[in-house]
Amino acid sequence: MNRLFRASLLLCTLALSACGFHLRQSAALPTSMQRMHLTVSGGGSLQRDLARALEDSGVTVEDQGGEGIAELKIPVAAFNTDTLSVSGGARVTEYSVHYQVRFEVDDSNGRPLVAQQRIDMSRDFSYDALNTVGTNAQVEEIRRSLNDDMVQAILFRLQAAGRHPVAAPAAASSAG
Repeated sequence: MNRLFRASLLLCTLALSACGFHLRQSAALPTSMQRMHLTVSGGGSLQRDLARALEDSGVTVEDQGGEGIAELKIPVAAFNTDTLSVSGGARVTEYSVHYQVRFEVDDSNGRPLVAQQRIDMSRDFSYDALNTVGTNAQVEEIRRSLNDDMVQAILFRLQAAGRHPVAAPAAASSAG
């Protein structure tokens, strides 16, 4: 029985490693971003979750800007909802929830470490006119999911900017 368990465990481990599954790790941010002040338009869950993720990555999140403290500015963090389809009875049957965030990082002297970038994400969901009770809960869950994904996307971009400090601002400014 013990051999069967070990063999099963080994097989599962090999299968997971073969499919490309890896545990999500914290972002490795450059030394210029190890102390950071965070300002988010509207604050809310994005600011709280991003601060927590930065701290998990070894960044000290400061209450105020100052010498040696990078400034992560998020002037835009907005959700909106669009109608995707309408039934024959003129009832909405599908929605799309969009989340747009713009951010930039400056060093303590105001020089850009990461030029302003824009991230757009969206999720679609079906609407049942006969079951309107679950709709608000469904939209809130979609927003939470988008917020979690947005935090990871920002961290990945900050990490990439640390790996390519010269290329990241130039690429972002030519795209914007």
